[in-house]
Amino acid sequence: MTSSPVIVHTVKYGIVHIVLNRPETANGMDIALLKALHDAVMECHRMPDLRVVVLSGAGKHFCAGGDVKDFADKGEGLPDYLREATALLQNAISALVQLPAPVIVKVQGYAAGGGGLGLVCAADFVIAAESAKFMSGAVRVGMAPDGGVSVTLTQLVGFRKAMEIILTNPTLSATEAAEIGLITRVAAEHHLAAEVDALASQLAAGAPRAIAASKRLLWQGLGSSIHEALPEEARTVSELSGTSDSREGLAAVIERREPAFQGR
Repeated sequence: MTSSPVIVHTVKYGIVHIVLNRPETANGMDIALLKALHDAVMECHRMPDLRVVVLSGAGKHFCAGGDVKDFADKGEGLPDYLREATALLQNAISALVQLPAPVIVKVQGYAAGGGGLGLVCAADFVIAAESAKFMSGAVRVGMAPDGGVSVTLTQLVGFRKAMEIILTNPTLSATEAAEIGLITRVAAEHHLAAEVDALASQLAAGAPRAIAASKRLLWQGLGSSIHEALPEEARTVSELSGTSDSREGLAAVIERREPAFQGR
């Protein structure tokens, strides 16, 4: 595998994989990885035929968060270093959320810290192996959550559970994470890749404009009132009804067949 801290490759039409590639540090995040991650997501933004993004980590772990050894080496320069690092992480998180295509995170091993947990919370789907573990870890090292976790985690699991996760740092099993709504579902170890691929293929076969619009509405809804959401939903539905994919979808239902969406 290449020495680049982040790898981007297409395995099937419209399905792009972004792989965190510092397995020797449990994919711990440093400046180089964060820059590469943001560049990778922006590369996806420029892909006209993008249907799905699968985000994963090389090696035994998805992402253990920030590279703590790298942080410790900065000494008194750590605050300046972390200002840059957190800004880069925020940019990458924002770019993922704003991608029109759905994002699937595949988790094995640990997903921790503002990096690992932050990416999990910013994904549209999360499939984890049975042995996967989730934790915040920020307070444990005298820091606070970042990567948008202070907002996204609360929305996913509720205020009380988010407070418990952040302040007491429990290590959650994949089953516990699924039960509280932190992840989408749990997969058997040897079925993890297959389940992620199956979901990616299912999403890639969908109507991309409808999926993109639905994703946008749901993320915008986190910061909107029902009064703001209703007219935006109505506008979006009306706009989509004029697309070829919408006509194809209606015809497929009437004719009792699978639709063939073209993204138009």
